[in-house]
Amino acid sequence: MLPISTDKLLTALRAAGEPTRLRILALLAEGERSVKELTDILGQSQPRISRHLKLLTEAGLVSRFAEGAWAFFRLVDTGPAGEICANIVDRLDRSDPVLVRDRGRLEAVRRANAEAAAAYFRKHAGQWDQIRSLHANEAAIEAGILELLGPEDLGVVVDLGTGTGRMLELLSPHVARGIGIDVSHDMLSYARSRLEREGLKNCQLRHGDIYNPPLEDGIADLVIIHQVLHYLPDPHRAIDEAARLLKPGGRLLVVDFAPHGLEFLRADQAHSRLGFAAAQVAGWMSDAGVAPERQVDFPPDDIDVAEIGRLTVSVWLGRDTGTRLPRDAAEEAA
Repeated sequence: MLPISTDKLLTALRAAGEPTRLRILALLAEGERSVKELTDILGQSQPRISRHLKLLTEAGLVSRFAEGAWAFFRLVDTGPAGEICANIVDRLDRSDPVLVRDRGRLEAVRRANAEAAAAYFRKHAGQWDQIRSLHANEAAIEAGILELLGPEDLGVVVDLGTGTGRMLELLSPHVARGIGIDVSHDMLSYARSRLEREGLKNCQLRHGDIYNPPLEDGIADLVIIHQVLHYLPDPHRAIDEAARLLKPGGRLLVVDFAPHGLEFLRADQAHSRLGFAAAQVAGWMSDAGVAPERQVDFPPDDIDVAEIGRLTVSVWLGRDTGTRLPRDAAEEAA
């Protein structure tokens, strides 16, 4: 048990010691929720729910993450406050009629979210299917990624440009905490529904720009940039930001296409870059203070790599060298 001051403990207990706020904690133990969702589930006005959330946030029991005009709330899961939350929620009687009713309404909210996410996926599935048809089987690539990362626990993982959340889903059994960042509200909604459907409570999602992730320096044991760089006008900068998030000795995994000549991807799919040479990404890693360790290619299934109209997927893995200056120091040096 981590020590906590008397004042902070009393503040936390006072915040939790109210019926509606206890119900909110129980609901957030099932995953992050928006104010609107909590309002629908609890049957109370939005200003009232917002006041309860403000008290819980100020007490350090709940974290708030802005996402455009919306905000999502999540139980704090680290430090003394995280232990207090876990103890309170674990002691609640799950057969309590009020909590049972809340969970029933939560399931209705989840179904509505899943239906909206499915509609979004159906609308865009054709685009994703077209690209997937051009490269090696996804299962083979994902198996290769797992082999490359090895059997060790991955600790805190940040997935920049998380998209559908598939990388978090793939790695979740090996992750202490997973954080997916994406600038698209639609993709975050889809990913949130997907992760919730799989019951991945160790993963969370946040709205943010890959060029300025809303995370502190040195938070991650592993940072992933999966099939994102080809959309970016400045991929070098994205790798630099990813490196900023690494703990000393942390690892950076980049997955993207090798150089190709499929111009229609630029015209129809908004690709800014038509793939990357191995030395190019390795050089960007080195510039960011990440030593490249391995690079693996996954050519198209049963297709000559040189054949026009197909894509090779490349995977780069590097490790932080500890030579990178903290952002404040780097800005002063510049």
